[in-house]
Amino acid sequence: MVQNIVKKAFIFFIMIMAFGCSAPQLPPEIQITEKQEHNLWLSGAEIYAPDGFKQYRVSLRKVKDDLIKEKSRFAWFQDYEPIQSELRILLESGHNLQKKISNARNTKKAVISDKISFLKNRIETLKGLTEMINEGRLARKDLIKAELLLSEATTSYDSSDYAAADAKFKNISRFIKAAENALLPILNRYADGSHIKKWQQMADETIAESKKENIPVIIVNKSERTLIFYKNGVPFRTYNVGLGRNGSLDKSCAGDQKTPEGKYRITKKLSASRFYKALLINYPNEEDTRTFISAKKKGLIPSNSRIGGLIEIHGGGKDSMTYGCISMDNNMIDSLFSLVHVGTPVTIVGAVDHNNTLSSAMGGL
Repeated sequence: MVQNIVKKAFIFFIMIMAFGCSAPQLPPEIQITEKQEHNLWLSGAEIYAPDGFKQYRVSLRKVKDDLIKEKSRFAWFQDYEPIQSELRILLESGHNLQKKISNARNTKKAVISDKISFLKNRIETLKGLTEMINEGRLARKDLIKAELLLSEATTSYDSSDYAAADAKFKNISRFIKAAENALLPILNRYADGSHIKKWQQMADETIAESKKENIPVIIVNKSERTLIFYKNGVPFRTYNVGLGRNGSLDKSCAGDQKTPEGKYRITKKLSASRFYKALLINYPNEEDTRTFISAKKKGLIPSNSRIGGLIEIHGGGKDSMTYGCISMDNNMIDSLFSLVHVGTPVTIVGAVDHNNTLSSAMGGL
């Protein structure tokens, strides 16, 4: 009899537990926190606040574990208030983390914007320099690659993908550096004091000879791409000229396509040549020969190199790149042809002024 009463009481107790008492509702903050975590991830938390986001996720994982443990208890004994407090603290932490991410993104945005502007200006400056010297063609391929990558970086920036934009900069800088390496050794010649002094002296001596002997002379200035015809030491005519494909450098051997520098004389006037009219000069002279032999001994040029020759001032157009000669428009060579004679001194220099076009252009680098 007693056992039946106990049994019925137990069943009644179970029924109350099962049906008479509903389980506490889960804290609504759990869904808000999960959404917050996703939004933090979307905003780039792993990039802009990796440590803080890692700690946030660790805390969220702990709360979820606590929630699972609490849900496994009898409904009467479930208490979500401590978990709700943890979630509210976590939400506040996530809110602060979002501010930190926003600040980091804005800072990154400004840095990327400045970098894009800097690289764009750098490329434009170098492109301008490539147009001033024939050797610029060697750098243009690298600058084209840099421009294409910069365009891609700009597109990523406009899409707010700052990490993708940043990833492009390393290769952009590499191509810009390659272009600089092709240009700077050439441009540095025109900023070098010892070169300028030597060129000035050669030009001054030739002009002094013109004045003293009352003879015409020619000064070719590579940096300015000009040929100046002097009469009695005074400039009489100025012509624009072109140079060899590697004409900004001093000729060292046959086939290098460089335009020689030094003091020469016209040895022949050709009224009909491959390039309209031509004035042949006496390259190589004695100094060229000595320099050539010395360079061979020092291993600066191949042992089987030849010194070359047949350097002319000829027609065909000032904008054409030659194999080392000095080119002029046909109407200009007509004019010069009528002014000179065999024996006229021709001095070819890199520049006659420290503030020449090429050295001044380096100020942008």
